[in-house]
Amino acid sequence: MKTGDGLRLTDGNGKMADAVITEDHKKKTEVLIKDVSIAPQPSPRNVIAISLLKNSTRLEWFLEKAAELGISKIVPLLCSRTEKQHFRYDRMKSILVSAMLQSQQPWLTELSEPISFKEFIAKETSEKETSEKETSEDVQRFIAHCEETLKEPLSSPKYQNIKPKLVLIGPEGDFTPEEIKLATDLGYAPVELGKTRLRTETAGVVAATLLQVMSEL
Repeated sequence: MKTGDGLRLTDGNGKMADAVITEDHKKKTEVLIKDVSIAPQPSPRNVIAISLLKNSTRLEWFLEKAAELGISKIVPLLCSRTEKQHFRYDRMKSILVSAMLQSQQPWLTELSEPISFKEFIAKETSEKETSEKETSEDVQRFIAHCEETLKEPLSSPKYQNIKPKLVLIGPEGDFTPEEIKLATDLGYAPVELGKTRLRTETAGVVAATLLQVMSEL
């Protein structure tokens, strides 16, 4: 880009600025801010908690697509069948920044540090109880798994509303029966994402797409 070209800037926290380049030096670029606006936080704030993957490239692909779709928060999970524990937080965060800029969004997708499945479930349950006492916000919680049990499609009309939603996505090999029972006992609705068996990262993108579409209906 050259002097005189226009561009948009964001801090990832809702602030957007329209600017014009006044100096296009190789090592530093100066711009003139023409206008600043504040975008409200996305509503509803949809969350996907997904297992780390053996192939980190596949997880990176999921992060990029989920951010482009506008998912508010991503939580990497350490499940019983999670094969890889290593997580390069800085690299994953940079992927989310790039996706935010590519899709021209003012809000950066929040990324948590990896957390064990049981710890996350316990934490969410505690926060839900506190939230119900302090506010009327009702987060709908789901677990997508492959066990042959009674499940509703995530796209079911009964879930098509503007309430914030949280979906759990398991690792290669799926959640264990114990993890599924723990989640359902705590109020997570079991759901399916289609009639075919999906890879973890594909399931994550399908869930992200459905959540965003359902929020707009």
